[in-house]
Parts: sequence; structure tokens; C-alpha cells
Amino acid sequence: QVQLLESGGELVQSGESLRLSCLARGFNSRYYSMAWFRQAPGKEREGVSGIGADGRTDYADAVKGRFTIFRDNAKNTVYLQMNTLKPEDTAVYYCATDFEIRSLADITDWVRSWHLWDYWGQGTQVTVSS
Repeated sequence: QVQLLESGGELVQSGESLRLSCLARGFNSRYYSMAWFRQAPGKEREGVSGIGADGRTDYADAVKGRFTIFRDNAKNTVYLQMNTLKPEDTAVYYCATDFEIRSLADITDWVRSWHLWDYWGQGTQVTVSS
């Protein structure tokens, strides 16, 4: 059974950092694309960052230079390091995977591709106060 377990979200001040974790269970995540999406109240779910099976990483323009995605294959975990957080980063953050997506480069407009991903975690709340 495929499971994605996110953790690490909390309330922080603007300018601070957080690291989100996504523990994969039931499959070996190193062989698949993994992505982070977020959804703020009243807004559509949007892609934040992804890492392909080939190691290629992609970032939404809004987080480039501030967020970093990386894997620890030994722990079957994908992380999202978030620095210099802003109030507009406030959202529920979700981890996702799909066994048909080898690379985010294969998806047109991956930031808006949430409907293509089959497996999701329960989400973790990130709140950034000003």
C-alpha cells in the first residue's frame, strides 16, 4: 500500500526556515518523481517543487532561491527545505507521487498539474506570520 506521510509544518515568523519531510511507504521513492504542492484557502493547489527519478529538480518561480528539494534514499524520504519564509507561503503542503511521471520536464505546466498525480499525503500546515 502506497503511503506518503508529511511532517514538519508549523507556525513560524516571516524570514524563518522550516524543513518538511515526506516519508514514503510501500514503494521505493528513489525510482519515481516526487513533488510538493501547496494549497492556500480559496486557492487552487499549486506545485512548489519536484524531483524526478533522474534527480532533476524543478521549482515554482515563487520559491526559486528560497526552497530546496532533496532526497535521502536510505530513509525513503523527500525533504523540502524552506528558507526566508514569507506570509504568502502560508498553506497546507502536500507530498505527491505518480508512477507514470518520470520527470517533471515531461509535464506541461507542472505547477498546475495536481490532477495528474495519483498518490497524496494528508498534508502539513505551514503558517508564516508577518
